[in-house]
Amino acid sequence: MFKPITIKDIAQALNLSASTVSRALSDSYEINPETKKRVLAYAEQNNYKRNPIALSLKQRKSYSIGVVVCEVANSFFSQAIDGIESIAYKNGYNIIITQTHDSYDREVMNIKHLANRSVDGILISLSAETTNFDHIKKLHDAGLPIVFFDRIYDGLATHKVSSDNRNGAKMATQHLIEKGYRKIAHLANAPHLSITKERLAGYREALTENGIPIEEANITYCHHGGSNQKEVDAAVQYFLSMDEKPDSIFVASDRLSIGCLTAIKKYGDKAYMPAIAGFSNSDVLDLFSTDFSSIRQPAFEMGRVATDRLIQLIESKYPVYEHESIVLGTELIERIPGKLL
Repeated sequence: MFKPITIKDIAQALNLSASTVSRALSDSYEINPETKKRVLAYAEQNNYKRNPIALSLKQRKSYSIGVVVCEVANSFFSQAIDGIESIAYKNGYNIIITQTHDSYDREVMNIKHLANRSVDGILISLSAETTNFDHIKKLHDAGLPIVFFDRIYDGLATHKVSSDNRNGAKMATQHLIEKGYRKIAHLANAPHLSITKERLAGYREALTENGIPIEEANITYCHHGGSNQKEVDAAVQYFLSMDEKPDSIFVASDRLSIGCLTAIKKYGDKAYMPAIAGFSNSDVLDLFSTDFSSIRQPAFEMGRVATDRLIQLIESKYPVYEHESIVLGTELIERIPGKLL
């Protein structure tokens, strides 16, 4: 029967006290570098793993991180979770993943559940319905480390990690313009979300710089973030019913992109098929249309960076007063051919 190596085993093998080994494994300043090096080398060679239950009881830590996202099946968030796991596990933390399905009530319930599970910190990407942040502020004020990623809230003094939403939206819209499209509609997410405001700004900027009038009638919001297909269907049907139909659509999120293409296949016809460009990390979209150009976000890296900053907050021995707002670049994947004139 397999029996894992213990601190006492290491101490006996190296002729050290168990307390010395324990402090060396915890990187204590009380232990000289040479002893630390010996202990760590022996521990690694013999596959020593610290006992998370014993350690959590001793240090009053659970060595677990809560993750709150709208939907795990979303390609962007599944990739971000991979990044979160890569850093969490490397540092000895487990993660507990919860889904809000873009519901404010479920977000409140999930965050409360994670706090009751005594997680050491929480990574949050806000739901499309969230406009009241009291449930997050309360925990933050009580000292629970919290880091926002992707959909962020600026009203809290903590680290925030996002992609360059404004420039990504500008690239997508500019791409449509360069391919010959001029009447570009915008299918947006819930209007209060940070990503919605930033991506709308980039869309507007591209139109303005190219001398194309901004028509508010060409902008439609999906308040449920694409989780309600009927809402997306209605938005697409609105575009299709316009007297002067848009020749292209800039779509603001991964989930909305899939919903938009689904609706166009359902209600569109061969005589009218608008070009689509939008934010998406999903390869599944290639099955819908080869003419979908996408803005890819560095989801994996976003997860890595957000987790790294959260662990820094968790393990800091002193209060942290300086926080970073980290913005990662995006990439345009071109699939749209030039417009036939």
